[in-house]
Amino acid sequence: MPRVLVSDKLSPTAVQIFKDRGVEVDYLPDLGKDKDALLAKIADYDGLAIRSATKVTEKLLAAATKLKVVGRAGIGVDNVDIPAASRRGIIVMNTPFGNSITTAEHAIALMFAVARQLPEANASTHAGKWEKNRFMGVEITGKTLGVIGCGNIGSIVATRGVGLKMHVLGYDPFLSEDRASQLGIEKVELEDLFARSDFITLHTPMTDKTRGIVNAEAIAKMKDGVYIINCARGGLVVEADLVAALKNGKVAGAGIDVFETEPATENALFGMENVVCTPHLGASTTEAQENVALQIAEQMSDYLMKGAVSNAINMPSITAEEAPRLKPFVKLAEVLGAFVGQVTEDPIKEVEILFDGSTAAMNTRALISATLAGLIRPQVADVNMVSAPIMAKERGVILSEVKRDKSGVFDGYIKLTVTTENMTRSIAGTCFSDGKPRFIQIKGINLDAEVGQHMLYTTNPDAPGIIGLLGTICGSNGVNIANFQLGRNKPGGDAIALLYLDAPFPEGVLEELRANEKIDSAKRLQFDVAG
Repeated sequence: MPRVLVSDKLSPTAVQIFKDRGVEVDYLPDLGKDKDALLAKIADYDGLAIRSATKVTEKLLAAATKLKVVGRAGIGVDNVDIPAASRRGIIVMNTPFGNSITTAEHAIALMFAVARQLPEANASTHAGKWEKNRFMGVEITGKTLGVIGCGNIGSIVATRGVGLKMHVLGYDPFLSEDRASQLGIEKVELEDLFARSDFITLHTPMTDKTRGIVNAEAIAKMKDGVYIINCARGGLVVEADLVAALKNGKVAGAGIDVFETEPATENALFGMENVVCTPHLGASTTEAQENVALQIAEQMSDYLMKGAVSNAINMPSITAEEAPRLKPFVKLAEVLGAFVGQVTEDPIKEVEILFDGSTAAMNTRALISATLAGLIRPQVADVNMVSAPIMAKERGVILSEVKRDKSGVFDGYIKLTVTTENMTRSIAGTCFSDGKPRFIQIKGINLDAEVGQHMLYTTNPDAPGIIGLLGTICGSNGVNIANFQLGRNKPGGDAIALLYLDAPFPEGVLEELRANEKIDSAKRLQFDVAG
């Protein structure tokens, strides 16, 4: 009988689900706060159910010799070392949609609180004062609300804003005009959102692109007297820049639920009259906490008893019977999606996935989910195989699947074609007998290329000197090229190059390469080649 340890607080109903499904469960809700005690016990368990208090570190995973699955009751998995879990074959599950409404409502609540100075007015009145003239608020109706990130939570906030008779602007790299129209909002670029919004609310994950998205430079582009709400991730807002803008009046008020460092017992924002702070309460309602607890208990039980995988961060939803045959092609699908996702900057309108030969007879639903997850992950780091199709649909992406009999030299391959407003991009790949994914066509150019962890992709006219140019620029900047693959459609036509590197290609060298007139484009690529 599999054993699960619950090291954070879950409801009795959730604990009972484990028992009803035939799973032995130990409920020790304070153990997550005691690292040493948890480390001493973890070796006895097949599953670990957590919230945010338990930190699943590489050290803990190394001691968890029997552990098969970690289940996070909630969406955020910042407290789990996912790469370490993946290396050890441990599945990490979350519940990505159990608290969306709760978080969206909290953002709206903070917006009202800062607009009407409710916490300060409440404290003043409780103190026996009657400072009616001191607390002059602003109306919400008719104001412009800018929503950064229009995924599951952001779209709920947007529709609530429309219901409040606000004019809502939406920015999201994956938001289409059709989806914006369905939500009743205006799709804009980020700088336009900054310039026009009276209230700005953030609902985007933390990535390299979004870290510090609200900084001094961004604030300078905003309206005087703007209000900023953040219920997403603390690092999205540079707190020192926000404090300065609050002090000089550029920002009229802020509602902050998340902080750069948590728990936040000290912060420069604390004590400022025009700031409402809450201790990461976005998901803290009775309904949301119960929902995610029940969901994670069901998911973990289904996996441990039946081998079913759902809402996994590091593994697609596939059955135990088909896993051995499907696994290499799931990795291939992720890689193809990740390639296109890293080189495509414009919002994606259409995605076509072609399954040729043997791949057409596989579980294409899992392969489609894997492709979409790879495609979206450069923008949404915590996307998984289950949530990826939903996220694509929410953004109005038109998805089509094509299956056909074997049409070429390969027994089976997958071809991904993505269409944006300005271009169509395609890539194809297959798996050989070693099970490793390989690129067989990029931009219609045939080649045979392995997938490396760190790569550089360039496009250029087919002309003498390109290899020497790439080698010279890399060599003069201390960039070691481990391997090199070339392809072209015809002599003097379009050409591509794939460079295999020992480390990520340096940003400064990338800019130097892009500035060269012989290079049409250069993109840095990174792939998870483990597993």
